[in-house]
Parts: sequence; C-alpha cells; structure tokens
Amino acid sequence: MKKFLNTLYITSEGAWARKDGANIVVQVDGHTKGRVPLHLLSAVVCFGNVGLSPQLMHACSEAGISITFLSLYGKFLARVEGPVSGNVLLRRAQHKQSLEAPITVARNIVVAKIANQRSVLRRAIRDYSDESGQLAAAEARLTRAAREADNIEDLEQLRGLEGEAANAYFSVFKSLIRAPDIAFNGRSRRPPLDEANALLSFLYVLLAADCRTALESVGLDPQMGFLHADRPGRASLALDLMEEFRAPLADRVCLSLINRRQISSKDFQREETGAVLLKEDSRKVVLEAWQERKRTALIHPFLEEQMALGLFPFMQAQLLARHLRGDLDGYPSFIWR
Repeated sequence: MKKFLNTLYITSEGAWARKDGANIVVQVDGHTKGRVPLHLLSAVVCFGNVGLSPQLMHACSEAGISITFLSLYGKFLARVEGPVSGNVLLRRAQHKQSLEAPITVARNIVVAKIANQRSVLRRAIRDYSDESGQLAAAEARLTRAAREADNIEDLEQLRGLEGEAANAYFSVFKSLIRAPDIAFNGRSRRPPLDEANALLSFLYVLLAADCRTALESVGLDPQMGFLHADRPGRASLALDLMEEFRAPLADRVCLSLINRRQISSKDFQREETGAVLLKEDSRKVVLEAWQERKRTALIHPFLEEQMALGLFPFMQAQLLARHLRGDLDGYPSFIWR
C-alpha cells in the first residue's frame, strides 16, 4: 500500500525555501516560518513570488518530489520533476488505446463523475429540506444521464451528455449553499465571477496538481487522455482523472467551508476586471481544509481496503495502468458511496 504523503503549500509572497539537512526550511524576510522533513512529502506547490534554492530543487528531484509553480491566484506556470517513472511499453499501450478506443475508459469516467455529483445532491436532500423539488429533479436527471452514459459508444455524444449533466448539477448548486453572503450565479471560469466560483476554481487547481502527480507516479503520460481532447500544453489525462474526484473532494470541501462559515464574503477580493479571487490569508484556510479532507478514511469500492481519500487518485492511476497493461478487462472508475 502506498503511504499517504503530504503536499507542502507555500503561499507567502517573497518566501524562500531551502534545504537544511533532510528538511525543507521556509523563510520570509529572513525569519523561519516552517520546517518539514523531505521524506514526508510527495509534492511542493508554490503560489506567487516564491523562490527555491538549487540544492532544494536537486534534492526534490532525486526524492521524486514534484514542484509546481502557480501564480498568486492559482494559474499554472511551471512544473519541475525528476526522471519520469514507468516504462515505454505502458505509454505505448496508453497511446494506442487513447487513439483507437478512448470510449472504453472515457465512458467509465463520465459515469463515475455523474454518479458522484448525484451523491452530493442526495446528501443535500437528506440533510436539508427540498421544498421546491429542484434538487430531486436534478438528481433524477443525473440518474438518467448516468444510465445513458453507460451505454454510449460515440465519444462526442458522451462529451455532450457529460456537459448536459454538469449543467443540471450546477443549475441547483446555489441551493446547496447555506450562507446568504456567498454568491453563485452559475459556473464561471477564467475568471471566476463570484465567491463560490473563486473557491471552486482554486480547489480544482489543487485537484489537478494531485491527479497529475498520481499519473506520473505510475508512469502514465498525463498529456494524452481519453475524455478530454488533446491540446498542446494540456494535461488531458490529469483532467480526465480529476473528473471522478471533483464532487467528493473539491465540491465537498467548497460546500463545507461555506456552510460551516469558515469562509465568508470577506475572504474574497474583486478585481477591476470583475474577477473574484481568494485573499492570501483565506487561501491558507482552504489549504488546511483541503488537507483535512484528503486525510478522511474511506473504503475503496474496488480494492475493498480502507485508506485516506487523498490516496484514491494514486489508486485510480494504478488501476488505469493495470487496465492498459491488460491485467484488468476494464477501468474501474471511482464511484463515491
């Protein structure tokens, strides 16, 4: 069983991280803000103007610790990693199936995504009243969509159905938010135009980084996916994998932070462009909740073993690799119970 390792998030502007023995030391204005042993980490994620010493980058590359650089507001900038793991035979099998039969994997991913979105709605119906019946109606639409997706043989039709299901889900997402000062006016990205979208977009960035790390850890090519179309610079397979985890990981953290009043409208700032973004101190609150959610223990539905939720993307990457090698007849996507 893979050990659940932590991700170090460095969010302070002007921070400098260096290697000190077998530790990472983070300093701001010459003052030490934190010290973390290298062997406890799987990744380092840097937001904004953060510097790393060459010695630390060398040590991380040797230890298999990925380093991701994001803008102050979460836009991907660059990634540093050591030698790619895995072997050429696995990647050839991945490329062959993604070109010749992508629907076999893409279909299972979409079914899982829709089913997991439906689980979010079912929990809301159970925990809160649904007097208008809108949540129940959306839940029924998602149930039909999941059944239909399970039988689709055309990739473009599958993508269209996935989009329709997402529209049904986000059409009632506002009803899941119990805080009156947090706005959600439909899904908006690049830039997010309200508080809930700003929080969702930030969490999706974190999820995408975890999924890419998981895929690379087993030797898969994160660029060539099954559901998302290939584009230069796009980690299509990482986007594929994160579809299974948007609802149980990112969306649940978003709703918990808002509904427990851990995040309020004061934690956001509005730019002249109309973009709504998380403030620096607020990002720290979100990152703590994100790490806490990843430590939640669940039983994996296929492996039937209890493990931290943060390990599930790594387990799914391993299952996908086993399928591509021919050890599994199909890819068992993650359906949240």
